Amino acid sequence: MDEKAIKNSRRNFLKKGGVGLAAGVGTAAVGLTLGAAEAQAATFDAEYDIVVVGGGGGGLPAALFSRWHGNKVMVLEKAASLGGTSFKAAYWYWVPNNAAMKAAGMEDPKPDFLRYVARLTAPQYYDPSHPRFGLTEWEYAMCEAIYDSASPAAELLSQKGALPYRHVAPVPDYFAELEDKAKTGRVLFPKDGAASMSDGGQVATRTLSAAAKRDGVVIKTGHRVQRVIQNAKGAVIGVEALTDEGGILRVRARKGVIFATGGFTHDPELRKNFLNFPLYGGCAALSNEGDFIRISSTLGVQLRNMNHAWMCPISLEKAVARDGSMSGMFSNAGDSMILVNKYGKRVVDEKLQYNELAQKFFEWDGQKAEYPNLVLMSIWDQRSQDHSASSEYGRLIVPPGADDRHVIKGNTIEELVVGISARLKKYQGVIGGMRLSDDFVSNIKASITRFNDFAKTGKDLDFHRGDRVVEQLFNGDVKDEPSRKNATMWPLSDSGPYYAALVTGGTLDTKGGPKTSTDGKVLDNQDKPIPGLYGVGNCVASASGGAYWAGGATLGPILAFAYRAANAANAEPIKK
Repeated sequence: MDEKAIKNSRRNFLKKGGVGLAAGVGTAAVGLTLGAAEAQAATFDAEYDIVVVGGGGGGLPAALFSRWHGNKVMVLEKAASLGGTSFKAAYWYWVPNNAAMKAAGMEDPKPDFLRYVARLTAPQYYDPSHPRFGLTEWEYAMCEAIYDSASPAAELLSQKGALPYRHVAPVPDYFAELEDKAKTGRVLFPKDGAASMSDGGQVATRTLSAAAKRDGVVIKTGHRVQRVIQNAKGAVIGVEALTDEGGILRVRARKGVIFATGGFTHDPELRKNFLNFPLYGGCAALSNEGDFIRISSTLGVQLRNMNHAWMCPISLEKAVARDGSMSGMFSNAGDSMILVNKYGKRVVDEKLQYNELAQKFFEWDGQKAEYPNLVLMSIWDQRSQDHSASSEYGRLIVPPGADDRHVIKGNTIEELVVGISARLKKYQGVIGGMRLSDDFVSNIKASITRFNDFAKTGKDLDFHRGDRVVEQLFNGDVKDEPSRKNATMWPLSDSGPYYAALVTGGTLDTKGGPKTSTDGKVLDNQDKPIPGLYGVGNCVASASGGAYWAGGATLGPILAFAYRAANAANAEPIKK
């Protein structure tokens, strides 16, 4: 669905009474559920055992798992095509203690896994001597569920031909130095994906959707679910969807409804109310507007982890333009490349993994009352342009012929700075009037000189660039230099041309929403399941807090909970 279609769908959604938010979530207060009397009178246009809302990385697996139990299953997707955010993703999936690891003799004991995720999820409470390592009961149980179910889910998808994989054993976890045993080995990748592991989302969407159609899952795109329908006992028995043409489709769900509609990256109001940093958006699918938060808000659900997101650097210009093709910068390419702030100073290890690097943009300077790093300038030379250009992983250094509208060019540093200033002025209305400091030219020259000295020795004494094994993973292509001492660094040239791009922090997607049980059952404010209602993926609360455990730590857990939700929904009694 393109942006115009999404806006039309949203307008129709609001017109039909599709905004019902709990206090603090939004404004209008129109109900999003059909109550008992309405439900009795409601006529359904179709009837299925399981209705899955969302046809992306959580919805398609949930639909398949449900169908393989023998259920009659329908998927309702509001966009014009399937895949959601996962279609754009690299689609690594992080599966602890997976079958391929065990076959290769790689150990991944459950206590070690739980200790690792606890250390990152709640570092302020982490206690290696605590029976739950400092996690709450809910967090601990959810993490256990990932360990127990991600591998069975991945194996079943592979065995059924829906998601064949290859094991990428050498890929390290993002904080492998904290691991005791399984420092590598948890990453799986779609079998037919590229050698660079950049196109897995397209492959996974193709194989998952083909399996769904092959096995009889009914799929309808262009259908935005705007209500759930409950019976007299409060059980969810169906949904109401608005079609792109403005029609209404009511579908009965005899056993349950599984929501997998993604986060709220593209809803400015929800971002402003819940995220604790100034954000311009992200690279989630444009259809990720927090629909399930609105739909569930009248059901007395508990919202959890709403202040966190899966983070990454992004192109400022593409974010402001709501460019639906934008990818997060998983890899900040180039060895003769640095990031500087408005004062012309390096402030971060440029090869830091993307979730951690993104935090740097939102540091607040209380003395100056500003976000000095809200927009950073990526600066590189012709050497990096020639040897590190790529269209993969959201890299800003792109090859000839690619869309390079975000790139600023200058034959000298002074000329480049003039171009950067002009580009910032274009966006001053959305970046608080940010401009380069008066001493930017002298500062950036000093920053380049200092970085070049580090690059010659291979030791970044300021930010330790390249010291950790995971940073080699995000280095990207560089010119082979046998004499170099650090593969992530090389001196910037003394002469131009030079290149730059504006970078800010963004989301891959948000990771907050209604709290669920370990089986994906949506819980009310008394911690009791709402019968017939399930949630999977970024539309519900993640137990990861602000952590990004490893590459694929979004999709691996999503597969685990899609598997568990489908199993639980299958066991539900038929509802009237």
